Amino acid sequence: MIYTHLTRDERYQIAILAKANFNQSEIAKMMDRDKSSISRELRRNRGLRGYRPKQANDKAQERRLACANSPRVADSTWAVVEEKLAEAWSPEQISGHLEARCQPGVSYESIYQYIYADKRAGGSLHKTLRCQKTRKKRSSGRERRGTISRQVSIELRPAIVLERARFGDWEADLVIGAGQKQALVTINERVSRYSIIFHVPFKTAQAVGDALITLLKPFAHCVHTLTTDNGKEFSQHERIASALSADFFFAHPYASWERGANENMNGGFKLEVQPYADRTLTVP
Repeated sequence: MIYTHLTRDERYQIAILAKANFNQSEIAKMMDRDKSSISRELRRNRGLRGYRPKQANDKAQERRLACANSPRVADSTWAVVEEKLAEAWSPEQISGHLEARCQPGVSYESIYQYIYADKRAGGSLHKTLRCQKTRKKRSSGRERRGTISRQVSIELRPAIVLERARFGDWEADLVIGAGQKQALVTINERVSRYSIIFHVPFKTAQAVGDALITLLKPFAHCVHTLTTDNGKEFSQHERIASALSADFFFAHPYASWERGANENMNGGFKLEVQPYADRTLTVP
């Protein structure tokens, strides 16, 4: 069955039939639609007051407009993406799955954009992500003051990085442990997916900077770029870049999809940070 978007009239029909206590299979049969289409519609566009067709249609239209920058991705492909997200697949896994099946591909970055566009439209796809970061709370006036100086935006990063056409473009992050003191530095290379996880006893810029330099020094000959978020722990970016002879870039605030490989890796494991456990874990 070829996937097509539900129309406004069909959404009113769904609302009427659902109110009459017909189940999803019965609604699908009466409307000559696949059951998954009905299930997806009710899941994505149900509000606090239940499924309302006008609200559902408005959400769908806003979602389509927000994703208009991806015209080459077929509706049927997005349907597969949503099904796999509902099964707790990560955007990277979905992207690889589509590529392996020789289906029209979609990058994991585009999937993240699709998810956040859906969130802005009132959808719930973002709840399927394994890693959902909360904004860091600032506990003092000193912490709130100032920003990282001399940042270089991800917008200036070479296009070849996004294309995954070479080895040596890395992403890094800091995963905070219990008690908000200890942490894990996580690093991954975009092409090979080679990953390093390292325990740091303190989440200071000095400790994080030392860890990044130590961990990436053996790869210094093939560290072209390093991309992180805007956390204060990366304020020594110039020292890191100089030590590794690399270019250092910062993603936009709250745009985790721009570092999707690293963000998803952080959500894919659960590690308890043990006191004084100075260990390095490499994941080929």
